[in-house]
Amino acid sequence: MPDNPHTPGLKALLPYITSHRRVLLVVLGLLLAGSLLSLANPWMAGLLTASVMNEGERVMDVRLLLGLWMGLMVIRSLLTFATQYFIGNTGERITAGLRGRLYQHLQALPVAYYQQRRAGDTLTLLSTDAAIISGFVTDTLVQLLPALLTFGGAFVMMAWLDWSIAVVAVVFLPAYFVTMKVVGRQLRPLSRAWVDANSQLVSVVEENLGMLPAIKAFTREAHEQGRFDEANERLYSLSRRQWRIQAALSPLISLLGGVGVLILLWLGTSHIQDGQLAPSDLVTVLLYAMLLMSPLSTLANVYGQVQRTRGSAERLVEFLGEQPEPADDGDLVLDNVKGHIEFRDVNFGYPGRPPVLTGFNLEITAGETLAITGPNGAGKSTLAHLLMRFADPDGGAVLIDGVNTRAATIASVRAQIGLVAQNVLLLNGTVAENIAYGEPAVNREKIEAAARAAHAHAFIRELPDGYDTVIGDQGIRLSGGQRQRVSLARTLLKDPPILILDEATAMFDPAGEKAFIEECREMLGRKTVILITHRPASLALADRMLELGGMQSEHGSHPIDL
Repeated sequence: MPDNPHTPGLKALLPYITSHRRVLLVVLGLLLAGSLLSLANPWMAGLLTASVMNEGERVMDVRLLLGLWMGLMVIRSLLTFATQYFIGNTGERITAGLRGRLYQHLQALPVAYYQQRRAGDTLTLLSTDAAIISGFVTDTLVQLLPALLTFGGAFVMMAWLDWSIAVVAVVFLPAYFVTMKVVGRQLRPLSRAWVDANSQLVSVVEENLGMLPAIKAFTREAHEQGRFDEANERLYSLSRRQWRIQAALSPLISLLGGVGVLILLWLGTSHIQDGQLAPSDLVTVLLYAMLLMSPLSTLANVYGQVQRTRGSAERLVEFLGEQPEPADDGDLVLDNVKGHIEFRDVNFGYPGRPPVLTGFNLEITAGETLAITGPNGAGKSTLAHLLMRFADPDGGAVLIDGVNTRAATIASVRAQIGLVAQNVLLLNGTVAENIAYGEPAVNREKIEAAARAAHAHAFIRELPDGYDTVIGDQGIRLSGGQRQRVSLARTLLKDPPILILDEATAMFDPAGEKAFIEECREMLGRKTVILITHRPASLALADRMLELGGMQSEHGSHPIDL
């Protein structure tokens, strides 16, 4: 084919295909056998013609010949069944393996990656793009190999019967390849645009589902319908352009093939008149010529499918090429941590943005509760992210009990820290499953004890199925305060020595916040607590306050220079 289908995107995905090479070799053998049997059809037709016309040595019993032909058809049908079964099963395995690799990489990427991208893009990778790659394996490759084998076999048989006719047939090949090249140049950018448009549509739907209460509250249904219609129309327009080009390709190839067959027919009849070719041989040659043209039409379809697949392959390779979160630089396992924290001369900034922290120093003693305040963008949540190794500092070090967190395994660092965030993240599962998310093997008694400590037990008992109540996506069936308490119970069950409360009281009214603060006094015990807040009432929990932005902190009413 004119373009090598092993583009950088497709080539990078080949290991997912070649890992199943044993089964694929079996499929290759089945395809080879099926293609050889398809090459027998023109030969059998020639024998039948010779027998009916009584052409000397080639005469056979017609009934025997038809019976033999039928037997070959049955065998070929069985081979086709086996091929489809093996390739279909293998294709699904390849897709499952690719999805597994994508999901593994998805979890390995840093939190910052998802803060800069739409969730719909990632969902599309795991669904649409992976399915397109599966179609490439199960459909395109199954068409490609028999087409190539049939083309080569038909040409050899034509050349054996009449080499001059075979040469004329080959003369048409450049026209086919030029046609496919021209069409392919138009299909490739369209294929990438299509997968991007599909991702945009999924993102709109995913975003709308998450914002549905707000959409209804602000009566923005018409606006959101317009956004969806715009994305949907763009996807439809690109699909229509793709299929219009693809639809034009096959008829063009068929037209070239038809012209070629007519020329071969004229040449063959001339050879019959000259006594160079028997009528039965002409029938065989023409059928081989048609068999020669059919793979070219198939190759045209395959070429179009390859161009469409390239867009998805490029997206998958780009995603897999994204840098995962910092790997374990050391193998030290943090354990029995007291909770002493130190930020030592830390520098950090997000790509393409001004530095957030420059030469930042902070020490938090074990068991201390430090409140951190400051304007948005001052770096409050950044400190939490650096401590949990969602990111690593560009310079300096973060230490826990005197140990550089980069010298310890990421898992052991995070095992020492509990996070209760403003945006509570809950599963569409039961209350018990959400509380036990970090400790799935824990028994119900400990789950209820954590809920009592978070003052969540009372409202959980009043739910329809108590701890077995399914709370919906992101806990939508609970109030904001109830979700916050479930999140707190989940963290308390983990019982970490270090606790981060990131705007944890943001969803409470003043009375609820006051009650929550009183409850927290009982629960915090000797834990080291970082309290990120804008709310003055929450500061009552703190032993010390750090105000970011002016790079100065207050201890009681006394400023402390950092």
